[in-house]
Amino acid sequence: MGLSPKVFHQLCNIVGKEYCTRSAEDQVCYAYDATRRFYPPEAVVFPKDAQDVSAILQLANTHGFYVTPRGAGSGMSGGSLPVAGGIAMVMTRFDRILTIDTDNLVAVAQPGVVTGVFQRAVESKGLFYPPDPSSADFSTLGGNLAECAGGVRALKYGVTRDYVLGMEVVLPTGEIVRVGVQTTKGVVGYDLARLIVGSEGTLGVITEMTLRLLPLPETSRTMLAVYDRMETAAEAVAEIIRRGIIPRAIEYMDNTAIRCVENLLDAGLPVDAEAILLIEVDGNESETRLLLDRIVSVLEGECRGRIQVAETREEAARMWKARKAISPALRRYGTGKLNEDIVVPRNRIPDMVAKIRSLAEKTGLTMLSFGHAGDGNIHFNVMFDKDDARQTSLALEAVDAVFDYTLALGGTMSGEHGVGIAKAPYMKKEISDDVLALMKRIKRAFDPAGILNPGKMLL
Repeated sequence: MGLSPKVFHQLCNIVGKEYCTRSAEDQVCYAYDATRRFYPPEAVVFPKDAQDVSAILQLANTHGFYVTPRGAGSGMSGGSLPVAGGIAMVMTRFDRILTIDTDNLVAVAQPGVVTGVFQRAVESKGLFYPPDPSSADFSTLGGNLAECAGGVRALKYGVTRDYVLGMEVVLPTGEIVRVGVQTTKGVVGYDLARLIVGSEGTLGVITEMTLRLLPLPETSRTMLAVYDRMETAAEAVAEIIRRGIIPRAIEYMDNTAIRCVENLLDAGLPVDAEAILLIEVDGNESETRLLLDRIVSVLEGECRGRIQVAETREEAARMWKARKAISPALRRYGTGKLNEDIVVPRNRIPDMVAKIRSLAEKTGLTMLSFGHAGDGNIHFNVMFDKDDARQTSLALEAVDAVFDYTLALGGTMSGEHGVGIAKAPYMKKEISDDVLALMKRIKRAFDPAGILNPGKMLL
């Protein structure tokens, strides 16, 4: 498949010459994402509405070129990379919040709206959109839906799919359809909206979404607990939930993550600790005070740790700054980075941390884990010299071993980053041949010509 001058001219007629480019500079700008992999498109287009998207997809079916939808390009699995060439269809002109309905607790927005902008807009109305990926300040709602993003608040509030009621979507064959509902309940027909969420732009292009909102919590409180043993930290997490307490977030950092952050920030973190827990609760004033007291009671009891409760917003912000600085801190430990987001049962986190530690000792590579202890979602990172073939091979072997161990523990290979191209080669480890065949039939039903986001998920 290639893009002829004639077809490029037709694309320019659809979106306007100023929104259609095949300059070398723009090809480079839209050739990569957070994986740092590089696949330049043959052209870049910026549609303004569903009719533009429909016309582009119809043209692709007629002339046989590939279309890769793209938001902010902040994904961790390569889902928005034009691996087979064709065009990058950038959705940033879809940047409007259409309605915020305070009576029915729903909002209608376009996919190019930045997640953090949307969160602040609904909060100004006293409402709350819980999905909170670490990339919220630059990732877009459409990208979040495509990957079913999670974030630190998933323990209490769930992930993106739990807040999607319906959407307008352009199918790969060009039809503009509405799926889902505008209401909290709705069971007429198959739940196609839920199918499209997490499909990584392989089944359709989302052009509008109806999102469920909640009342904004009155306040939140944050605390930090330090542990000499990962097993004790994991037991603390289990005991908190066993007592019927569901915090907004329970994050953890292992010893390597702690030391990496401390080397970057000099924040006074205890570098001798084996684990740190960062716990946050929310609600009204009396609820948060009660929840905080109950958690402190657990942590001062059989799950003893060194506890620090943030007394001000500034102190809480400093605690979160340390957690969010892990990824930037890693860049000094190697030119190559593999960032995986496995999920295991909460009580098996110590087993996985021990496995990662043993692999680090065996290979000599920097490996660490951090993430969402409350739901078992571990961000496992390997740093290596990407120009060193031996280190690269060892890093890939370590990832393979971690995936095998994850599945042996009853977990899954991806909690919120998706599959894209990064995890596609490993799909058969987790998904049976029969189920993969079913997924491929679904893909063909939506996209018989195979023009939309090829090379992703289902190899």
